[in-house]
Amino acid sequence: MTLPCITDARRFDASAHLPFFFGDERVGWIRHGDVALLARWPDIFEIADARVTLAAQFDSVTARSAALAAVIGALAAEGRIPGWRNETYAIRNAFDAAPLAFIERAASRFFGTMTYAVHLNGVVEYAGSASPRAPQLWIARRSETKATDPGMLDNVVAGGIGWGFGIEATLVKECWEEAGIAAELASQARPGRTVHVLQSLPEGTQAEQIFVYDLLLPADFAPHNQDGEVGEHRLARIDEAARWIEEGKMTVDASLATLDLLLRRQWIDEDACEGIAAIFEPPTL
Repeated sequence: MTLPCITDARRFDASAHLPFFFGDERVGWIRHGDVALLARWPDIFEIADARVTLAAQFDSVTARSAALAAVIGALAAEGRIPGWRNETYAIRNAFDAAPLAFIERAASRFFGTMTYAVHLNGVVEYAGSASPRAPQLWIARRSETKATDPGMLDNVVAGGIGWGFGIEATLVKECWEEAGIAAELASQARPGRTVHVLQSLPEGTQAEQIFVYDLLLPADFAPHNQDGEVGEHRLARIDEAARWIEEGKMTVDASLATLDLLLRRQWIDEDACEGIAAIFEPPTL
């Protein structure tokens, strides 16, 4: 069977969008309805039948960032860009590439630019105890006030990587903020695979690379949220987590990150996840 999260991770219709370019480099995807909004700024955007291009006069990181900031501010004031974060994201098509521009995080999906995130699977193993038990996973429920996926189940730690932060630095920061995991313990996390998502959402396009990590947590550890973004934590059996994924109760991102762990540990069979290999490869359009 094809799990909902695998289908959603590639639920994107390129024909419903125009590619967004800086010069000759595609940096995003803009929905046709949103392209019409940008026509108000003919000095900033060159709109053609096949693409939207930032005007050539904006030929530096500073100039591009300033031009986009003016547009983003106006659209946000009109409610066209919801969920303002006061976080800076870099527009770049590879994590280690030099930034082409900087934008407010909330605008990344409006313009469909590539974003990056880290997700942590919190694993509890009991092999050393007097009464061995099967491994379990700490699962979080997102706060009902979150701008995206409120109230849904999530990995114990998950967060976007803002400009100026590396992958592991973000992981350590998010571990404390979302689960009260101290830096010394968080630094023991080990990388899994990278998940690639390209999906249409109400606020635009999520084009994201998710760096998956695993962390063995002590049996007596209980997560404690510090920043108000998590409603609760629960310790789940492997079969419970797999059922929540199948039922679509976990976010797409968390489902994929959890599946990566379950497959690597051989706690589930790959035959039960039709199409799963595609999420570990960048989408081709």
